[in-house]
Amino acid sequence: MNKDLQKAIDTLLINDVYLKKSIAECFNEFDPKFYPGIDELETRTKHIVKGHSVSEMDDSTWLVRVFIELGVLLLDSNADPDINRKAIIEAEFVAEYHSREKPEESSVKEYALKNVSYHVWPYWREFLMNQSCRMHLPRFILPAVQFAQNNKVSKNKKTKKQ
Repeated sequence: MNKDLQKAIDTLLINDVYLKKSIAECFNEFDPKFYPGIDELETRTKHIVKGHSVSEMDDSTWLVRVFIELGVLLLDSNADPDINRKAIIEAEFVAEYHSREKPEESSVKEYALKNVSYHVWPYWREFLMNQSCRMHLPRFILPAVQFAQNNKVSKNKKTKKQ
């Protein structure tokens, strides 16, 4: 573990995790309840640390906010590219931390990329499971934790309806 990450772990105390915005939509008259190829859809996921802010609350307390975007996109890779997007669920979460000393920029960046996901991930899993169930989409089985993959999109060939 590097020095910047350890410093952030030692000084940042989790205060809150909350949903800032979300999107849940089916495209082009897609109705997942009656779509015959629902189990053959391709899944793309997004997990990006969008940014962070540091502000002084008073003489002895600093507030660190980290913004994380997460998402799932369902595609029909056999369909016309103009209509292959079938459904999307995305959310932006904010993780808030308090610190008794001014956090260093390098420590906050390292912490945002390598540690904040531990706090946000359970909220995302619950949100995604509830939204997909309400939309009659396949269940998404997510790992217990995942780390931000800034500038990467992961692809899974098929979804599994369970």
